[in-house]
Amino acid sequence: MAALLPPRVGRHFDLVVFDWDGTLADSTSLIAGALQNACRDIGSPVPDDLSARYVIGLGLRDALRHLVPELDPAEYPRLSARYRDHYVSREESVPLFRGARELLDGLRSHGCMLAVATGKSRLGLDRALDFHDLRHAFDATRCADEGLPKPDPDMLLHLMQRLGVHADRVVMIGDTTHDLQMAAAAGVRSIAVTHGAHSRDALAAATWGSCADLHELCVLLGVSPGDVSG
Repeated sequence: MAALLPPRVGRHFDLVVFDWDGTLADSTSLIAGALQNACRDIGSPVPDDLSARYVIGLGLRDALRHLVPELDPAEYPRLSARYRDHYVSREESVPLFRGARELLDGLRSHGCMLAVATGKSRLGLDRALDFHDLRHAFDATRCADEGLPKPDPDMLLHLMQRLGVHADRVVMIGDTTHDLQMAAAAGVRSIAVTHGAHSRDALAAATWGSCADLHELCVLLGVSPGDVSG
């Protein structure tokens, strides 16, 4: 998809909202593996990689409902607990994608507010932000357990209201169709990064382009490390 954004993103957007897993953090493989191992632990059919990656970004209960539709919902807490055990035991090994910090700093230097809308729990996102020392980087964050999860627009609507930004001044950046559907439902433009959970073809609905990585995203947004002040 051709890049559609003119340079200097701050002229066009007041708020840039990021998904976390698969967009800023390279956690897709760990999440998919933890879901598969959790299913294996309780004797449920183990989903293939494509299915496990598809549900990334959804709230955990919605993800489990899609992933193991035959499972009695009464078993969700047990499966969720096994997933968390597998994920949390390795979450400190999850790196940011290369260029993430430079991108955030560059956007800030252009006068943009920054936010996160994620399928993670509040506890999970706070742990990740603290580990990477990024709490200070965002003006607001919203998690799946604080309202309605993706693809419902609730998270984006909450962030826009909290920060006082109209939809036409917001862009959502994510790696899944759930992110793009949430953006569309909120009346917000979207950019896809294809280094995460869903394929480039699946992300073709992004309204303002797609990027293979955060370096391409910097170019698309007109941001470079040289823009970072200090």
